[in-house]
Amino acid sequence: MKTTKYFEFRRTLPDRELILNEWIEEVLKNPSRKKVQDDGRIRLWGKVAQAGDKYLRVIILEDGQTVHNAFFDRSYKE
Repeated sequence: MKTTKYFEFRRTLPDRELILNEWIEEVLKNPSRKKVQDDGRIRLWGKVAQAGDKYLRVIILEDGQTVHNAFFDRSYKE
């Protein structure tokens, strides 16, 4: 999984350390929702059953594969 330095920095935060790479990779492969931001980055969401059915938001760069950010999105609505 390709990542940015920003992702690696954010990954050290206590609430982000719990997010497993396999969850991020699953969202990349099979997002439940996808939205392109104005800056070209792409937001992907996916439900993570192992995390109590929380929705994980993964933001990737324009190349469609480099992970820039990942966090549980408390405001996500189906």
